[in-house]
Amino acid sequence: MATEFELACVLFDLDGTLVDTAPDLIACLNKAFQQHGFATVAPTAVRPYISYGAAAMIKDCLGDRVSAAEQAALLDTMLDLYQNNIAEHSLFFSGITETLAAIEARGLKWGVVTNKRERFTLPLMAALQLADRAACIVSGDTTAYPKPHTEPMLEACRRAAVQPWQCVYVGDANHDIIAGKNAQMKTLAAVYGYLKPDDRPETWGADALINTPHELLTWIDTTLCC
Repeated sequence: MATEFELACVLFDLDGTLVDTAPDLIACLNKAFQQHGFATVAPTAVRPYISYGAAAMIKDCLGDRVSAAEQAALLDTMLDLYQNNIAEHSLFFSGITETLAAIEARGLKWGVVTNKRERFTLPLMAALQLADRAACIVSGDTTAYPKPHTEPMLEACRRAAVQPWQCVYVGDANHDIIAGKNAQMKTLAAVYGYLKPDDRPETWGADALINTPHELLTWIDTTLCC
């Protein structure tokens, strides 16, 4: 018999869902390219790959034109630059500030489950003054496996003291929806995030698509009658 859904916690992906980190990530990518003698890239070209990590951003830009060792060196340079410029230009997506306040006003918990490494996640959350508000913060290296594995999702539930079936997970990539569904959570696809040109979020199996953060509140109120 299926467990009746009673929302207790809203979990978010970080990059492309909660925070628009593209300006800082792309700036650091281009600085790394310059330092290694490569041409810079247009932000619009690489932005869709941010949800898949810095290595994917580099791979998309350079393909097989450089060796694995050179790509690794570029990655190290980019990540060092990013760690020292973690929140220079990153901003909340429009409506996120109000949405988080409304979630808290409803007496619900919220947290973050991201594939971003802890060395970046924790300073970013602190810089945005979110660390003390989140019920849980789980990074890509917090557990043995990142998303789409369920382990980080279950760790988030443990830290937030909730059950998976009391959660909705909001993310902008297919691996977010897979992770949430496999953990028995409700899922929402944030189509305002970093989608690739060939992404078809309507096929991911999410419980709903949201075009803005405000639509999360509408979904809560109309679907769950909180």
